[in-house]
Amino acid sequence: MRDTRYMRFVRNPVITAELRDELAGLWAQVTNAGGAVGFVPPVTEADVRPVLEDHLAALAEDRARLLVGYDEHGRTVGTAFFRLNSHRLMRHWLWLYTVMLHPARQGGGAGRELMGVAEAMAREMPGIEAIRLTCRGGMGLERFYASCGYQEVGRVPRAIRVAEDDYRDDVVMWLPLS
Repeated sequence: MRDTRYMRFVRNPVITAELRDELAGLWAQVTNAGGAVGFVPPVTEADVRPVLEDHLAALAEDRARLLVGYDEHGRTVGTAFFRLNSHRLMRHWLWLYTVMLHPARQGGGAGRELMGVAEAMAREMPGIEAIRLTCRGGMGLERFYASCGYQEVGRVPRAIRVAEDDYRDDVVMWLPLS
């Protein structure tokens, strides 16, 4: 049984050196446990750090938002990043990406809790009517996101190459908020 008894969420936390390190560590742990968050294992914190820094730059430039889940000891165990659209015809929806949950927290409802808090956060953003996300096919993620209310609205076959002879679909999911 997985331990999911306690998670505290903070919306748009102050980005400290400690949080940067915890985010890089979480990203590496999730990837190395088989998570589909932009890399394939094995990775180190140094491998994910440049992409993390791009995410954090978008936060600093007010183009993104961040939701962080903490365990009972104050350690970072979950994240969801939101990317706001700058295109004038698409500002009514946002991207949800780099959704991560520490492997020890998976399988007991914490992922669904994280997605629920992310949805609530998006609902509080002025003018946002929907959430869009993509996920790597062949991992069961479509079923998880569907169980959180998302519907599959598109699929690009073989768009993700995780190894020389291993291609996955890029699955587009959508959650209307109104």
